[in-house]
Formats: sequence, C-alpha cells, structure tokens
Amino acid sequence: MVAEKKEFMLSPRELQELTRRTIGHYEFNSESYQIGTVDHDVSQNYMALLDSIESEIPFKILDFGCGPGRDLRYFKSLGHIPTGIEGSETFVKVARTTIGCDVHHMNFINLDLPQFEYDGIFANATLFHVPRQEINRVMLELHETLKERGVLFCSNPRGNNQEGFSGERYGFYYTWNTWKEICLNTGFEEIKHFYRPDGIPEEERPWLASVWRK
Repeated sequence: MVAEKKEFMLSPRELQELTRRTIGHYEFNSESYQIGTVDHDVSQNYMALLDSIESEIPFKILDFGCGPGRDLRYFKSLGHIPTGIEGSETFVKVARTTIGCDVHHMNFINLDLPQFEYDGIFANATLFHVPRQEINRVMLELHETLKERGVLFCSNPRGNNQEGFSGERYGFYYTWNTWKEICLNTGFEEIKHFYRPDGIPEEERPWLASVWRK
C-alpha cells in the first residue's frame, strides 16, 4: 500500500536503496513485464509527442526508461533516431540486441545526459518513480538535454500526491495541479494534457499524460 507523502528528506542511502528495490522489481519480473506490455496500445502517447515536435525529421528522441525496447522499436520504424536510458541491466541488454539502438545503463536519480541533444523525450510511466524531493532536479536535467523548443511527453499514474512503496516499486502519484506546478517551475510550457485510456469516464482513467515545450 502506498504511504502518504513523506514530510522528511530521504538520505542518500535511502535514495540508493529505494532505487535498487524498484529496479530489482523490474529485473525480477523482466520476462513477464516484457510479455505483458509488448502489445499495449500507446499510440495516443506516441502521437502526442511526435505531433508537437517542430524539428525536421528525423527526430532525435530520448526514451526515458525504455524497458525492453517496445517504444524504441516504434520510433526507429518511423525513421527517427531513438536513444534509450534504463536502470535494469536485463532490459538494457534486451533493447540493445533486439532493437539495435544506443541504450545507456543509468538510473533516474543519477543521470548523465548531454546538453541540447534531443528533439523530444518520451517518458512513459517512468517519471513517477523519481522521489518527490528529487523530481525538480531531474526535470531540470531533462530540460537541459532538450534542444531549444524541444518537447517532453510524460505519462504518470494519477493519484492524490501519495508517495512510497507499492510492493517493491517506489513512486509518487501526482494530482494534475502538483505535476503542472513542477513542470512550470522547471522551465517547461504546457502544450496539452489528457487522461487515458479513452473509452471510460475521465474520472476513472488511471493515467495522466502531458506534453511540454522547452
């Protein structure tokens, strides 16, 4: 069960431990995760990013938390130049060998990204794993790695600003107002936001998706 938002700062050791546990969850469940997500329809998310990028094709796209490479494959199939970052060593190996893209092994709280490199960032169901105390710093690093007027797409499970472990995965479950404030305070301008998936009442849709311009 996810705990209420923490009112104290996590120590460097605690940050390392929660990151290790979260990545360990994906390592332990790597095969079932790959099978269970390979056919997910995220076309609405793809289009939200691609339709907002103003650069000339092909786009350089950073897949933030690429997993085993489903989204890398899609972007590459369109002729774009995707690069992945991923914390799970298993997923890094799978994505490199099956997709043939550059995939860097790094976790979300210890990023090493080039400046002004990408036309777009695709952060699908990943940024919520960054602890609240670290998210502004991480968002500033993402802002810095985008080219001028580059685009960030992100999708997070919606919530009521709860933070903590759900099973072995650490997460922060944002309201729209909280997520909007974070993005605006780190230099992004909103393009649009929406709840997904379609086909059910909006208040029941579990995912908050948003698109932002540098």
